[in-house]
Amino acid sequence: MVSYTEILSSNALITTSTTPLRVAVFVGGTSGIGKLTIRALVATGTPIKIYLLGRKPSQSRTLPFINELHTLNPKAEIIFTEAEVSLLADVKRVCSLISSLESKIGLLFLSAGFAPWGGQRKETAEGHEVAQALEYYSRMLFILRLLPFLDSGRVVSVLGGGMETTYFLDMEDWELKKEGNFTIWRARPQYIGMNTIMLDRLAKENPNVTFIHSLPGAVDTGNVRRGWDGKSILGWAFIRFIEGVNWLVGFSGEESGQRHLFQSTSAAFGGRGVPWSGEAGRATAGGLFLVSNKCDCTPNTKVVDQLRDKGQEKLWEHTMEILGPYL
Repeated sequence: MVSYTEILSSNALITTSTTPLRVAVFVGGTSGIGKLTIRALVATGTPIKIYLLGRKPSQSRTLPFINELHTLNPKAEIIFTEAEVSLLADVKRVCSLISSLESKIGLLFLSAGFAPWGGQRKETAEGHEVAQALEYYSRMLFILRLLPFLDSGRVVSVLGGGMETTYFLDMEDWELKKEGNFTIWRARPQYIGMNTIMLDRLAKENPNVTFIHSLPGAVDTGNVRRGWDGKSILGWAFIRFIEGVNWLVGFSGEESGQRHLFQSTSAAFGGRGVPWSGEAGRATAGGLFLVSNKCDCTPNTKVVDQLRDKGQEKLWEHTMEILGPYL
């Protein structure tokens, strides 16, 4: 475990001369962990340009937050960028926009998503289950389209790094479309495993980029209720249970923001970033850092090796089939 004191000490070293971040893209930064991380990043006082992606309905409620950030750090430039990131066509559009304006991106922070507690499959206009579109397809499309601008940069995907399992992962039905396959208990492990398998491959192919799959742990951001459909009593009961756990043992929002700022900037992961004298993070064989809520790393070797050997090529082919029209 990396203690909170160590986290704060590392983050205190972020200055105009040491920061690895000049331009950052936050997908999911209008609420939850993305928002908390943006606040922590801006509070460092360094010059930073942030593309804050969000749906049009969220713009009005995000403007006070942006004004707060400008007051907190006049050197920060926060650009609200309208995007419906569950739609791959809109991901393509916004990536084209950002790449036309920037030559280099230091951080791509991906945290949009929710758990479908209701257990009912809901699809986007493009035919993908909504949570999977947010937590896998759009994330991979953002990475693939922005990779040319991420040289020596970092990708942080917040979902469930280190929680991979071979038991729940269905490599014959990646989208869980077969009868009876889609449940919250199947969907969440499926999307976590898919993130790790693909990020592991991308990390190996792009050693100049630091890839992190982060497990946020228990943080009360209010987002746990987003996936409840208002009908499932079991889902509601489980949400109340999770909220109780968050209250009892979870991190505060401020601590979560600081821990994800550490993941976004520290040389503890891959040697690039703010100097770190502690123990270096251990990566998977592919070079991916699976970072826990306590900011330590587990390569989860036995499981990840099996997923890589049995499913990586299959998942790559499936992903390219889905994303090909948008690349």
